[in-house]
Amino acid sequence: MLVSLQVDIRPAQAEISVGESKFFLCEVVGDAKEIDWYWPSGEKILPNRQDVSVTRNDESSSTLIIYNAGIDNAGVYKCVARNGDQDSEATINLRIYQKLTFTSAESPQEFNEGEDANIVCDVVSLPPPRVIWKHKGAKIQTAKDVRFKILANNHLQIRGIKKTDEGSYTCEGLIMARGEIAFRVIKVIVNVQPTIRVRQAEMNATADGELPVTLACDADGYPEPTVTWARDNVILESGDKYSFNEDGSEMTIRDTQKVDEGDYVCIAKNKAGSTEEEISLKVFVKPKITFLDNQTASELDEMVTLTCEATGDPTPSIVWSFGRRVFTEGEQSLDGNVVVRSDARVSSLTLKYVQYTDAGEYLCSARNPIGSDAQSGHLEVRYTPKITGWVTVYTWDGNAANISCEVLAHPAASVAWFRDGQQLPNSNATTAKIYNTPAVSYLEVTPESQNDYGSYNCTASNSIGTESKEFLLIQAEVPSAPSVELVEPYSSSALLEFEEPESSGGVPVLKYRAEWRPEGHASWAQRVYDAKDGGLSQIIVVGLKPNTKYEVKMSAINGKGEGESSELATFKTEPVREPNPPKLEGQLRARGNALKVLWIKQDDGGSPIKHYLVRYKTKDGVEWKPELRLPSSSLYVVLSELDWDTEYEVYVVAENVQGKSQPGVLSFRTSPEPTAIPDTDPSGFGMGAIAGILIVVFVLLLVAVDITCFFLNKCGLLMCISVNICGKTGPGAKAKDMEEGKAAFTADESKEPIVEVRTEEECTPNHDGGCQGEPNETTPLTEPDSPASESTTLTSSTATAAPVTAPNPPPPPPAQRPPGPLRSPAQRGPPGRPGGRLPAQTRRQRLRDPQSPSATNQDTRIDGPDAVAKEVAKEASEASGKPASGPPAEAVAPPPSVTPAQDEKSAVEEESKPEESEVKMAASEIKAVPKEAVLTNANESKA
Repeated sequence: MLVSLQVDIRPAQAEISVGESKFFLCEVVGDAKEIDWYWPSGEKILPNRQDVSVTRNDESSSTLIIYNAGIDNAGVYKCVARNGDQDSEATINLRIYQKLTFTSAESPQEFNEGEDANIVCDVVSLPPPRVIWKHKGAKIQTAKDVRFKILANNHLQIRGIKKTDEGSYTCEGLIMARGEIAFRVIKVIVNVQPTIRVRQAEMNATADGELPVTLACDADGYPEPTVTWARDNVILESGDKYSFNEDGSEMTIRDTQKVDEGDYVCIAKNKAGSTEEEISLKVFVKPKITFLDNQTASELDEMVTLTCEATGDPTPSIVWSFGRRVFTEGEQSLDGNVVVRSDARVSSLTLKYVQYTDAGEYLCSARNPIGSDAQSGHLEVRYTPKITGWVTVYTWDGNAANISCEVLAHPAASVAWFRDGQQLPNSNATTAKIYNTPAVSYLEVTPESQNDYGSYNCTASNSIGTESKEFLLIQAEVPSAPSVELVEPYSSSALLEFEEPESSGGVPVLKYRAEWRPEGHASWAQRVYDAKDGGLSQIIVVGLKPNTKYEVKMSAINGKGEGESSELATFKTEPVREPNPPKLEGQLRARGNALKVLWIKQDDGGSPIKHYLVRYKTKDGVEWKPELRLPSSSLYVVLSELDWDTEYEVYVVAENVQGKSQPGVLSFRTSPEPTAIPDTDPSGFGMGAIAGILIVVFVLLLVAVDITCFFLNKCGLLMCISVNICGKTGPGAKAKDMEEGKAAFTADESKEPIVEVRTEEECTPNHDGGCQGEPNETTPLTEPDSPASESTTLTSSTATAAPVTAPNPPPPPPAQRPPGPLRSPAQRGPPGRPGGRLPAQTRRQRLRDPQSPSATNQDTRIDGPDAVAKEVAKEASEASGKPASGPPAEAVAPPPSVTPAQDEKSAVEEESKPEESEVKMAASEIKAVPKEAVLTNANESKA
């Protein structure tokens, strides 16, 4: 017979204060198999907890123990007994109260006279207490004295405290329900209360960091306050962990760890009281990758997973990357091949279908707000060889071609070439050679006949598998004809726009040939242009006759040869007219208020350009600066002493006998005026020190120059000392050799060079109104640069085939030696021709009577040694009646007498828009040459 269960809890009622411990006994009458305790929330209380313990004493009782009770432990607890389908329960209401506790009621408390005094008396309890204040045994009536006020936190405030308010104040706490009372007597002293200024309220630190952390607060007051530091209401002492400066305002924490995180209180005290300020310290832990594995897989056979683990605080985020690709949480591809999963401090990257392109280094990066860490894991993928490379290769007979077989494989593959089933090289394929590198195998084939063209097989093998690929060697053809689409004629030039050939013949087009002639003439003028990477679609034909009909055709050239010519295109040049406006470019000089204006010559209108007119003004101004007239050979002008930070307009006009061109316009702004910033660094060098350094550098430079002169030219201070003191033979010992013809200067003992001034001769106007020395219709729009030009150059096309006057061009002339550099007498060889000496008297006469029509030009340049050598060669050739070969130092106009055949030929620009050229603005050139020089041959001069 079952006996009903009865449950009883002792004690029947419970009331404890915060922090006390209490146990309760649950007794059961009857046979109970289970006795359980339940929280006020209804959840079952599990055993083995630190704050609450449940113990089964015997078959009929169980004990509940609550340690260090807190406010949250209050509520109704339930004990339930069960035996099969029977159960019974009992409850107990646990009430928790807190005794009156004065948490802060210091005595004495000092305040500054005249300030609002806040007498602190913090009392806590549960339920909250009622607080009253008494002074001199009587309750303070705030209604009678408005200076007294009890604040919401039960502190007593005295506005404008006086010395008469000093004394004992009683703070009483009352709990009416329990009749509990407690009080504190606080002595109030009127004084100067300390004040605290915290340098930084929140500090961050890194665990295991090399640098310690310093918390600082500055305290003021009278008397001088003492400063202490506290954490969790515990005063910190100096030791291995903490250290303080002399007045205690700075506390240094060494070997910072995560446990050091928390709030620190700076306390300033004097006779009147204390002031506290709290500083929060946050300690972070840098991420650190603790595990990352390497993996090996075979292509398309396995699923592989890379795992990365990291620690840190805050918890780091983990990101995977492979090359430039970054993987985050979730699937990374539409097919789901790459999946990333993260859980707390662990992240995994899974490849479901491994490909050979997946092999390599995978970077695992862990990052939190204070730092990062990264490590690489390697994925090794084994796969069969993969062959890439151009399938078709074009060449022609006698031209070697490389067929590239690029192999990707792991493990490394062996490569073999086959032709018609036979491995190369063999006795039947003598035109093939094989060159191998770690990643590419090259088959070099030099075709000798049609049999060498066709299919070649590349086979790569490794332990995983074998791969083959067929490559075709095809015979290249000459390109098809380009198409002349548009001709824009001018007076002495024409712009040709053309379409590239439809077929390049399998190999790139290297050059284009343009041929033109006046309508009805039999001979063609021609010029060959290099094809550019970006495609050449425009050329300019210059040096044409005004008001003349022309025919023009073009052909393309590749490595195989020259293709057919395009259909003839006809055009008629315009009559003689004024020039086209020059194209302007500007270069702001380094000083900021000067500009170099460059212009590129355009069509001259069929008549040589006489000069250029330059004028400029400020953009907002109305008055132009005085006009500058520059000779036709000038290509730039420098405008100096301009206003700072001002916008200018520049007009450049070209003029010929027909009139002036439209102006070329250029707008620019000068730089802002620089401001000098005084050197305020007291530790810098003074002017005396700088001057001393400059003197030392100058002396060292002089010594280096003297040593160089001693060894190279046998002169200088060291040479003088060697000759006069050491008896060394001087440079004059070679005078005898010079008299015997072994030196260059045989007619005069003087080695002084003669300065030659070249001026423009007085010219006779031609039929166009220009001088014979001026450019005519055979002159290109752009002139070639001199060797001594600056870094900015104008490049004109280099003709690979000179203009011809017959259908079949004559064979090229034999190569001639260019003018050599000037040499010293010791470097000269024997004279080549006795009659090749330059007339010294003529040069002296020209030096005494120089004439230069462009003497007013702004920029006059003295050519370098290369130009001097070329000028010497030219004059020597004129003296011997033979022209000197090689390009001149300046662009020189053709001679007055031009044969008709020569007049039909013209120079052609390589580009539709010529690039910038450095300009030689002076018509006169100053050349330094020896008094006498012997010409060794018609094309080379040595001085």
